Amino acid sequence: MMFVRYVLFAIVATLVNLLTQEIVIRIAPVAPLALSILMGTVAGFILKYVLDKKWVFEDDYGGHRQEVQKITLYGAFSVLTTLVFWSFEVTFWMVWQTDLAKYTGAVLGLAIGYAAKFVLDRTFVFKERQA
Repeated sequence: MMFVRYVLFAIVATLVNLLTQEIVIRIAPVAPLALSILMGTVAGFILKYVLDKKWVFEDDYGGHRQEVQKITLYGAFSVLTTLVFWSFEVTFWMVWQTDLAKYTGAVLGLAIGYAAKFVLDRTFVFKERQA
């Protein structure tokens, strides 16, 4: 059940990421591609952390210090997996230069990144709940 929730929330976070990108790319006057990727990533990160903590790993609040450590570690793993996501998205856009290619690369990169992130988060970030 944990993995099912994780996959469901990864899909939701992906859709929020892509929707945010689409909104930003339509309204950004400067560097719409880079800004859309950044803003989509931020929106997806915040939503995914809250969903993972509460409903995937059922992690309780363990105090300010412990929470900061978890967010920091979660963020570090997010940076690593985001590099995978961005690489796919930008590469697909550079090769085919279409919105469809950009979003196809984004979805593929996010899927690979989220799969790796699940293992990292379960093993290192929210490990207290794993028995």
